Amino acid sequence: MQNSYVLGDKFTMMKKTMIFGLATALLAISSCSTVPLTGRSRLSLVDDSQLQQQAAIGYAQLLSDPQTKVVSSSNANAAMVKRVGQKIATAVTQYMNQNGYGDQIANYKWEYNLIDSKEINAWCMPGGKIAVYTGILPVTKDEAGLATVMGHEVAHAIAQHSAERASQMTVAQGVGTAVGVASANSKYAQYINTAYGIGGQLAILSYGRNQELEADKMGLAFMAMAGYNPNNAIGFWQRMAQASSGSQKPPAFLSTHPSDQSRIAQIQKALPEAMKYYKGK
Repeated sequence: MQNSYVLGDKFTMMKKTMIFGLATALLAISSCSTVPLTGRSRLSLVDDSQLQQQAAIGYAQLLSDPQTKVVSSSNANAAMVKRVGQKIATAVTQYMNQNGYGDQIANYKWEYNLIDSKEINAWCMPGGKIAVYTGILPVTKDEAGLATVMGHEVAHAIAQHSAERASQMTVAQGVGTAVGVASANSKYAQYINTAYGIGGQLAILSYGRNQELEADKMGLAFMAMAGYNPNNAIGFWQRMAQASSGSQKPPAFLSTHPSDQSRIAQIQKALPEAMKYYKGK
């Protein structure tokens, strides 16, 4: 009799596991959306608009932190960051509105700030909150190099990679968490703060390699739309490869990125498509 109870318990657990797995799979399949420009289907269990709200709060906290050295807008480099950012934001907004994705950026409030730090880094939060670190400027060298970086980071936001990663995390944690997370703003706050290093050591959001390559491809198109020749991206990534060579720890900007050779090869393949959006000389 005791053995039959044990077998019964195991069978019940197996049934629950199968039902749980099936429910998770069905939830994931029914909760997908399309990435602009690439057309890829992404997992969308987490509402990007709520991430945007938390990002706006986190960004304001970061800028007001006494340890954050925001470079004055009167500085030439800070002015360049804003200039390039505005060009990309204008081009992206126009593209999204003209291609049926306008609702996804309806609440975007773009901001561009240069932060004085040795970190070779830059990022764009959900909602268009952008930070560029002075440490990356020697690698970008000029506006085209900066446009490569900012186009790439804006692409992460437009592709909703943060929400996609959070969705993947909720699936891993279970269906109950995935369903309940939509109203749990405190979880979003913790996610944003951890991802962008607000209130502590900088901890870069770990995107997947496919997301990084997708951001490269989209970023090329976005910089082209903004009037920057995407061919300049090759030089930037070559300089990034040099900046990371010989160091034990790669720059933060490359913490989870594909290998240099793989990235540059993929960019070269994507250039003909990106050039279709370039109307400069």
